[in-house]
Amino acid sequence: MRNIVLIGFSYTGKTAVGKAIAQRLGRPFLDTDDLIIHRAGMPIKAIFFQGEAYFRDLERKALHEACAQDDAVISTGGGSVIDPVNRALIGESGVAICLEARPETILRRLHEEQSTRGTSEAVRPLLEATDPLQRISTLKEHRQVFYSLADWTVHTDQLTVDEVATECVHGSEVVGQSRRRKAGSEYGAQRGESYEVSTSSGRYPGYVGWGIIPSLGWRMKEAGLSGTAHIIADKTVFDLYGQQVVASLNEAGFTTESFRLPPGESLKTLEHAGHLYQWLASRRAERGHCIVAIGGGVAGDLAGFVAATYLRGMPVVQVPTTLLAMVDASIGGKTAVNLPEGKNLVGAFHQPRLVLADVQTLTSLPARELRSGWAELVKHALILDRGLSVFLAENLESLRLLDPERSTEAITRSASIKARVVSADEKETSGFRALLNYGHTVGHALESVLAYAGLLHGEAVAIGMTAAADIASRMGMLPAGAVAEQRRMLEAFELPVKAPPVDLDKVRSAMALDKKVAGKRINWVLLEEVGRAVTRNDVPDEAVDAALAAIVSA
Repeated sequence: MRNIVLIGFSYTGKTAVGKAIAQRLGRPFLDTDDLIIHRAGMPIKAIFFQGEAYFRDLERKALHEACAQDDAVISTGGGSVIDPVNRALIGESGVAICLEARPETILRRLHEEQSTRGTSEAVRPLLEATDPLQRISTLKEHRQVFYSLADWTVHTDQLTVDEVATECVHGSEVVGQSRRRKAGSEYGAQRGESYEVSTSSGRYPGYVGWGIIPSLGWRMKEAGLSGTAHIIADKTVFDLYGQQVVASLNEAGFTTESFRLPPGESLKTLEHAGHLYQWLASRRAERGHCIVAIGGGVAGDLAGFVAATYLRGMPVVQVPTTLLAMVDASIGGKTAVNLPEGKNLVGAFHQPRLVLADVQTLTSLPARELRSGWAELVKHALILDRGLSVFLAENLESLRLLDPERSTEAITRSASIKARVVSADEKETSGFRALLNYGHTVGHALESVLAYAGLLHGEAVAIGMTAAADIASRMGMLPAGAVAEQRRMLEAFELPVKAPPVDLDKVRSAMALDKKVAGKRINWVLLEEVGRAVTRNDVPDEAVDAALAAIVSA
């Protein structure tokens, strides 16, 4: 069976997108709601008046009829995935793709449709609630654990129907390709580590693969961990992957507790660390227990900082689900929280016991966040690995489409660079690890001045790298050709090279508080050529001023 089955909450676009996919691929389109109406001879709302049990029975039969097809595109009802029989049917039938949308988007679409249909049409049940937005949010949250079981997820809020259809077709191809690989392939179930970090604090493995979250539990046991695992995760990420993590840990004999964080850089504060301390105390956490951090750099940094400081240190396992975290934040033991005066000013070095990066989780990232993550791979290539730069350029389209083989290789190579640097200079005492700060002096300052709201971290770093290349060029260090090559790489991944409107005096003030300042002089990381970086603390103020002016000019 090679059906494409669309699941997701109401008004995420399943019917319109399903028709677009079917037309594009020349396949039949089936809507289970239409099949239910045909069977019952009455509209959905009238069927519900007969009782929800009656509706769910019709829904199960309609889904069975649809899933019996081959090479069809199927749109399902928002609640169909609640039934385990339905979930099994969908899983056996083909590729399950979840269409996601925020509750606010869903409510807006409901109002738009009701307005278009006119007052003579029946009011949609969701709009009949006293607080429709709260009703949508509550119902969607209840179902999210089931939506997270999809093979691919597409966020539809900012996309047209055709754009969503394109993402769905791509997702079905990637999942199909992955399934055709034999069980135990090098991308899906590799046993060996992808890289190793070796520091004075000890050695630990890093795993990079496609679909490897189910292996987390036994990998943690292999690392000598046992007992209770306190999971700290971004709420959105937990909704998508939390149940897989819990199942893997339970199967390996761990007891689990979970704390779900709202998303956002604003969480990286001492106040929120305090909330986590209180939660751990209420759960009677012990030093022999472990913390499992799931999500992007914010969740990893905050959970890592708490692990480093609660009970004077608890083991931590990093499960990064963003590209940026997979190749940077999760590796190396840097943990920190922000102060109003600057980013990551309070922190500790606390190495994880292992890092597990499931590349397949990147398929659920919003497009902008995924693009932001490529900045870190570009950075690694620019500072230390000309060969990676060539690989990124030669496989650009495959990487942007998250081809399992190429993206796994790129992430493994990039993460290995970070691991090598950390192993050589764990706590930035030799200056080698400082090279990883390329683009961060200006990038962090921009984030701080914009209150961590105007730019994603990778976008800020991309702009910071642009400024750093400009400085190196003005100092006669970096040839014009290398400056142009860096710009082409950033633009190829659709990363910004210009900053939004910002007060440059505030940017300079933020730079003065940067961790890389010593003796009131900034230790800049600058390129001499693509693949080779150095640190300099003799950068002329006029070169900095000119570079800053250039990145904010129209």
